[in-house]
Amino acid sequence: AADKINLVPQDFFAELCEQIIQHLNHKIPGVNTAELCQRMQTYGIEINAGDLEKIANIISFLFSTAARNNLTTEELVTTLGNAVSTLPKHAIQVIRHVWNEQGKSISVSEDLRSMATVGQFVDIKWKLGVAMSSDTCRSLKYPYVTVMLKVADPSGQITDKSFEMTIPQFQNFFRQFKEMAAVLETV
Repeated sequence: AADKINLVPQDFFAELCEQIIQHLNHKIPGVNTAELCQRMQTYGIEINAGDLEKIANIISFLFSTAARNNLTTEELVTTLGNAVSTLPKHAIQVIRHVWNEQGKSISVSEDLRSMATVGQFVDIKWKLGVAMSSDTCRSLKYPYVTVMLKVADPSGQITDKSFEMTIPQFQNFFRQFKEMAAVLETV
């Protein structure tokens, strides 16, 4: 993945590093590599989301390891220079700058992140639809609810999950949420 960093322009790489630091500081639930990849492709940069996710994971591991070891900016850059000779100069400059500006802020909060083993809810969208007909039935008039969840996994990657429910399934879903809300009221 280090060779793929060459494909990422300095400004996009800086934005990625900033998002990773914000995620490690628990300011944002995750790094939206899909959205960043789409923007990069709009500018004609040929990179796929999988490669960008690998880069984000490497940089996240780099920053969290540096935080755990309380590395100074110079120690981090020296370690990078010794271990990763294929890293482009612009990437090392960005890493140096971001770590120098914000690196110390994650050294304390990193212990909390290592305890997280489940994803984090980011957003929910829903829509009500009606299936009018199909190739086997001319008149369905069958209502359904589509739910789209945005979830950040423990590594910080944001993914979209969607599913459809029948009206009885949705009513059961809603009832369970009401039960959760009632329990939360007692806490």
